[in-house]
Amino acid sequence: MSKIVQPRTLSGFMELLPKEQILFNNMKEKIKAAYERFGFLPLDTPVVELSEVLLAKAGGETEKQIYSFQKGEHNLSLRFDLTVPLAKYVAMHQGELAFPFRRYQIGKVYRGERAQAGRFREFYQCDIDIIGDETLSLIYDSEIPSIIYNIFKELKLGDFTICMNNRKLLNGLFASLGLSEIASDVMRIIDKLEKIGKENVIAELKELGVSKEAIDKVMDFIAIQGSTGEVIEALEGLQIQNEVFVEGLAQLKEVTENVKLFGVPEENFKIDLTIARGLDYYTGTVYETFLNDYRQIGSICSGGRYENLAEFYTTKKLPGVGISIGLTRLFYQLNELGILEEAKKSISDVLVVPAFDEIKQAIVISNQLREAGINTESYLNDKKLKAKMKYADKLDIPFLVIIGEEELKENLVSLKNMLTGEQVKVSLEQAINMIKKER
Repeated sequence: MSKIVQPRTLSGFMELLPKEQILFNNMKEKIKAAYERFGFLPLDTPVVELSEVLLAKAGGETEKQIYSFQKGEHNLSLRFDLTVPLAKYVAMHQGELAFPFRRYQIGKVYRGERAQAGRFREFYQCDIDIIGDETLSLIYDSEIPSIIYNIFKELKLGDFTICMNNRKLLNGLFASLGLSEIASDVMRIIDKLEKIGKENVIAELKELGVSKEAIDKVMDFIAIQGSTGEVIEALEGLQIQNEVFVEGLAQLKEVTENVKLFGVPEENFKIDLTIARGLDYYTGTVYETFLNDYRQIGSICSGGRYENLAEFYTTKKLPGVGISIGLTRLFYQLNELGILEEAKKSISDVLVVPAFDEIKQAIVISNQLREAGINTESYLNDKKLKAKMKYADKLDIPFLVIIGEEELKENLVSLKNMLTGEQVKVSLEQAINMIKKER
């Protein structure tokens, strides 16, 4: 007898039971629907790319996390995000696209990082980007928060706040403090404030060689809080005479003023000067979104403005702004906290069961129910009616359509409501209307 291999799933790869998968799919569909309401076009790029193309801009920790392999004469890699494939796509098809190019993509990406609770090696990202041809109006930076707002209102996850900043403010501040050469490192440290706390941020800045005076000014800067107007006023009061800082302040002021035009309530967005976004390609507005009652799970949607999306693939300047939702991680965290809405264990509205050996009529009726737009499952195993009802109950299927000898003679069906226990003998047309009314 051959040896049975112990079934197991690789660490860092998520598998769900059907009930959870239905919940996950519901979230994914709501995000997709919100993206399409705002006019974003669907895009799907290959999971596998040529390494030389995918890694054109990679380096450091990113390159260490790539899943790469050799196939024939080609060195191939699994995509690690959806932004680099987008850059390649736009560079290849720029002559065929209408700009600003608005695209959404929902798909799996792969990173060989250390697996831990809530951190995965295979996970879904839900991205949108708006790409301009040479230029892209700043008004699009104000539109992005309205898309975030609509998505998370639809998902009904409680109160949330969209935090905004501008990288030029930080770059201008660092330049005024003589920290331009290590600006990226300082930003990455600041971006960890929520995770590691103020004292650890100060310790890491010291380790980087930043003077105490500069650290104090940086920490005072990111501590500025208040309403949007109060923060803008405080920033203007600093009177930092740096061209980049002045430009960043003007942009932040314009973006936050226009966010209100898109219908985002003031209680759902604010300026947060600690938001830096660790990735180097962000050049202006940056966003992070938090659930107010569950700050411990971190940002649930983030992104920002970049000046040249495809600089490694074309000489054409393609500025853009976009966001990404790490759906797998978000779903895992919310599911662990038990705050997701309950979902049915099945997607069927009806289970059709023949109460005798003949199943042909059950198949005919099932087809008619589906043609009426009702999700229908046929129970075709030779079991007693009690077993079939138990099956429907276990999967939370709300209705049974029972076909027995009497029903066939009278050209009727028995419709049983599994929630109330009520059972009535009606025509199929009446059954369809009753099911649709209760859905």
